[in-house]
Amino acid sequence: MTRSTLHADFSPSRRDVVKAAAAAALAVGLPAIPHAAIAATTQSPNPTNQEGSISMSTITTKDGTEIFYKDWGSGQPIVFHHGWPLSADDWDNQMLFFLDKGYRVIAHDRRGHGRSSQTVNGNEMDTYAADVAELAAKLDLRDAIHIGHSTGGGEVARYVARHGKGRVAKAVLLDAVPPIMVKSDTNPGGTPISIFDDLRRQLAANRSQFYLDLPSGPFYGFNRPGAKVSQGLIQNWWRQGMMGGAKAHYDCIKAFSETDFTEDLKQIDVPVLVMHGDDDQIVPFADSAPLSAKLLKKGTLKVLKGTPHGVHGTHPEIVNPELLAFIQE
Repeated sequence: MTRSTLHADFSPSRRDVVKAAAAAALAVGLPAIPHAAIAATTQSPNPTNQEGSISMSTITTKDGTEIFYKDWGSGQPIVFHHGWPLSADDWDNQMLFFLDKGYRVIAHDRRGHGRSSQTVNGNEMDTYAADVAELAAKLDLRDAIHIGHSTGGGEVARYVARHGKGRVAKAVLLDAVPPIMVKSDTNPGGTPISIFDDLRRQLAANRSQFYLDLPSGPFYGFNRPGAKVSQGLIQNWWRQGMMGGAKAHYDCIKAFSETDFTEDLKQIDVPVLVMHGDDDQIVPFADSAPLSAKLLKKGTLKVLKGTPHGVHGTHPEIVNPELLAFIQE
């Protein structure tokens, strides 16, 4: 696939997005979205968070990209950063859990993902972090906890290091990509570049099938003997992935695999929980979490025994209490 083949810029309306989601749901045998739900979703949202309110809205960044976000409740803000190629919806369980505990919960769709603009440019970590900074400024977030999974963990590290001064209280890296994934002379324990080249090949060849195969196997550990497979998790992963843009997802593979977060981790001066499953088949434990914890000034390493990469989906009963305990310390 050539770069020119991928060169496109789409900014679908909310109505188009919801219709696409309805079609996607029918394609995998899920219930259709009622017309009333479509109408409700296309109403102009109230961007102002109020006591007890639940709102969904967007901001427009300096380069004209529309970033979708959810902003529920009140209290100390917790900002959730999703993994590749998913969306804010990947945090539904955690958002409901912490909303019930009295926190303000916020999650955005990274540019090129979910309901945000399907951008041609800016699909790299510097811009991802700058987008978060614009969102935090728009919502005037202070004393916030930022929680990032996988690619979202890299986004958290870069945002907190470069933009978070005075706004961030704590951070969590959950099965996250830092310090750097790809194998090199300086990172001999990393993942060979050929693995990431193969991800790009599969995405370009048949993204829809690829986005079924990955959650059906290593992402949630459903390829392990005796694993309890959840078709709902698989279909929801596929739904989120197919809502995003192929070009942005293609570029993001380089962003999450080749970005070096070493200096970011060294600069972070707030407490950081590094939580990682030792059976993670996507971001191998040995070359990620222990190294990140050592680089952080106030890092705490928490090893989750036998859990997969998508642990917050498969084991929220483990993840949520651990997050709450760290936040309340």
